[in-house]
This record gives sequence, C-alpha cells and structure tokens, in this order.
Amino acid sequence: MFFKPRKATLRRTIAIPAVLCVYIWINSSLSQAQITVVESERGAVVKINGELFTEYWRDFNGTPILWPIIGPTGKPVTRNFPMAKVPGEREDHPHHRSLWFGHGDVNGLSYWHRERIQHIAFETLQSGPVGKIITRNQWLDTEGKPICEDRRILRFGATPDARWIDFIITVTASFGPVRFGDTKEGTFALRVAETMKVDAKLGGRIVNSDGLTDAAAWGKRASWVDYYGPVDGEIVGIAFMNHPCSFRYPTFWHVRTYGLFAANPFGQKDFSGEGDGTFELPEGQSIRLAYRIWIHKGDTETARIAEAYAQYVKETLE
Repeated sequence: MFFKPRKATLRRTIAIPAVLCVYIWINSSLSQAQITVVESERGAVVKINGELFTEYWRDFNGTPILWPIIGPTGKPVTRNFPMAKVPGEREDHPHHRSLWFGHGDVNGLSYWHRERIQHIAFETLQSGPVGKIITRNQWLDTEGKPICEDRRILRFGATPDARWIDFIITVTASFGPVRFGDTKEGTFALRVAETMKVDAKLGGRIVNSDGLTDAAAWGKRASWVDYYGPVDGEIVGIAFMNHPCSFRYPTFWHVRTYGLFAANPFGQKDFSGEGDGTFELPEGQSIRLAYRIWIHKGDTETARIAEAYAQYVKETLE
C-alpha cells in the first residue's frame, strides 16, 4: 500500500515498495501515430510520424531534460532559455530547463538549482505506437559521491489533437538514508512557452481539477492542472496529471503565473503554512511518482481534460 499522510503531519519514515504502479495499456486510441526513438549525440530523439516531438538530453547543466517539446500545432510549448536564446523570452531562472526533475533539499543539497543528477545508462530505447525511454541515474553530492539513484520510464504517444508523455520515476536510497526536505523548490517541472504564461496577458490561463484558476491554483493539491495559452496565434495547453498510485497523491502544485509549472509532493509547509512535508527514505527503500503530460489543442474545456484524466487513471493498475 502506498503511503498516506496523517492529517497532523506528512513527516514519516516508511518503506515504499518499488514494484507498485504497474502500467497496462487498454485503449489503443491513445496511440494513433508511429513513434520512433533513436539514440542521438546528446541522448535520444523522439519523433512522431517522422517529425520531431522532443529530445531527451542526458545532461544539460547538471541534469537530464527534455527539450524542445513540440506540441500538436507543430510549435514548441516550453521555453527555450537557457538551452537557447530566443528574442522576446525572459532569461530568468536559468535552472528552469524546459522539462526536468529535481528537488531543492535532498540531504541538504539542492538538485533544483545546482547539484548534479548523472545519467548512467539507457536501459531501453523503443519505437512503436508507444515510444519508450528507460534510464538509470545517480544523484551526486558536492564531492561526486552518489546519495541515491533513480530509474525513469518515459512513454510517448499521440492522438490527432494531442501528444503525451508519461513520466514514472522510482527514487531508491541505495547508498544510505535520504531526506527530502520541505521546500517549494521542486520537483517534476516544466517552464511553459513565454506567450502561454498568464503574466503575458495574451489569454494564458491556469485551471486545476477543483476549478481554481491562475494564482489561486498555486500551492494547492489537485489531481491535475492545465496551463493553456497562445503559441503563434493558436491556443494550446499542457495538462499535467498526477496518478492516484503516485507517492503522496494528490500532489501540491508549484504553478506560477510567470510560467513555472511543477508537481511537488514535499512542499507542504511552504505551500500551506502548516505541517511538515519532509520525508525520510530509509536505506534500500524506494518511492515512485507517476505523471502524464498531455499537450493539447484548445483550452481546458475544449480539450476535455477531465475526461482525459479519467482515461489516464483507467490505463494503470496499482
């Protein structure tokens, strides 16, 4: 059984089996394209029907990332900086690297801003109706010694009006106990395209599964959050979904009107002002987190995000 926090506090030491949250595919309509995954100089390139979808970088400024990410209208949906400089983009927060995973307090070190997550190996590069990348990585301290490791499963697919990425990560305390501190700086994150952000005042909106919008969605727990806005004159959105079998579902959302969009299961006090989201993972134990990035045409209602989330839940087995 996955960890369920007590009401008084989220601080708890508990063993989490790494074998839960097994994925099964029951609806072929989710994959209506041919996905190719081919190793590249930087990592692995993912294409949909021969056209670029994204590239998995083994390392950019200390961490694996996905960049660029091309939406269903053929345009990038995440910010280019700091991977590339594009006129009109703000050059703030250089640690916001398109789509990445890290946390701001792991054994007192920040894998959100500085410390290194090192790619060790690709386990799988698979093409087909559903593309797949599986990697192994180690989190290194300031002396280059590993403090924990992770295994990432990424799945890629497309429908006529949407593209999606599943991200399932298992973090294991292989080298000693690991402490994840309570901080808003984390954890699985992306930075939306500049024209999509609410602060651009071009029509960008944030909507969560409880109906909260824009700044009111920040720091709240929800099953999903959708961030939509214009890219080259067309409305596109990124719905970020958290599966119920994921650690500490429903997660807190560090989603900002300036374009940061992150799921963070550890930032309880920073977000709510109450309790303590610190989590201590015993040596040899694991936690697993599961998310879907659903990149769609149109706004939340047009894209029927609530229905897409309901389908996502059906496709997995705890």
